Amino acid sequence: MEHRRRRISEKVIHVFLAACGLVSVLTTVGIVLLLGIEALGFFREVSLKQFLLDTQWTPLFADKHFGILPLLSGTLLITVIAMLVALPLGLLVAVYLSEFADERVRRTIKPVVEILAGIPTVVYGYFALLFVTPLLQRIIPSLAGFNAISPGIVMGIMILPMVASLSEDALYAVPHSFREAAYALGSSRLQMVFRVLIPAAMSGISASFILGMSRAVGETMIVAIAAGQQPVLTLNPLVPIETMTAYIVQVSLGDTPHGTLEYRTIFAVGAMLFLTTLGLNLVSLHIRNRYSRFVHGA
Repeated sequence: MEHRRRRISEKVIHVFLAACGLVSVLTTVGIVLLLGIEALGFFREVSLKQFLLDTQWTPLFADKHFGILPLLSGTLLITVIAMLVALPLGLLVAVYLSEFADERVRRTIKPVVEILAGIPTVVYGYFALLFVTPLLQRIIPSLAGFNAISPGIVMGIMILPMVASLSEDALYAVPHSFREAAYALGSSRLQMVFRVLIPAAMSGISASFILGMSRAVGETMIVAIAAGQQPVLTLNPLVPIETMTAYIVQVSLGDTPHGTLEYRTIFAVGAMLFLTTLGLNLVSLHIRNRYSRFVHGA
């Protein structure tokens, strides 16, 4: 009797866990279908060539243009700036916590760094607009009130805990035999870290980098508040720009009638955003598999 109850309980738990996994799969399928159906309605009226190659994005103006390049360039510009801040700082923080900090310092610093991940993004947005931008304007007088560099820097600070925490976990997981072998061959501590430890943990580190990029690409509130809403094709970080997520917010909260071509633009932009993050995740998977084969082969 007891054995039968145990089997029934295990079966119920198995079904429950399978249902939870199915919910995530169905949610993803639903999102893809929604984006696909609505984006297909957009592309019935706007050619894919115009969408990908036109250098103007003015769907809400009288002279309508539907070129995604200005929004794409703004998104990539913000992402590059954020990565230039988050990647080196996050990796250095991870190396320090993993190899140089004693246990007491590590227990103190790591939670403080991870607190940054719990701050609402709207707070980061106003921090970029009201503090970082005026501070940068003292150094760069030509900097506009809305710009790309300020939200990019703040976004890098926001995703730094993700990069640092995942990279630190990857470094901490490297077997101690790697460290001992490096020391036995006469390596200094820094040589061991940068020539042995980091290459051995590169699969996890690269995954943290790509996840940070995906987080930066999909960030909304910081860019909506501090970057401006001017979709211009530029790589100048000192002028206002608009990202894909900021445009979606602009239309979703505006007076654009539901079902119109202008309203469907947010689904076309959302599909491009989905494909961008999907591409980043596939690159992350490829890099992780490549370095995993390298490490195991070594």
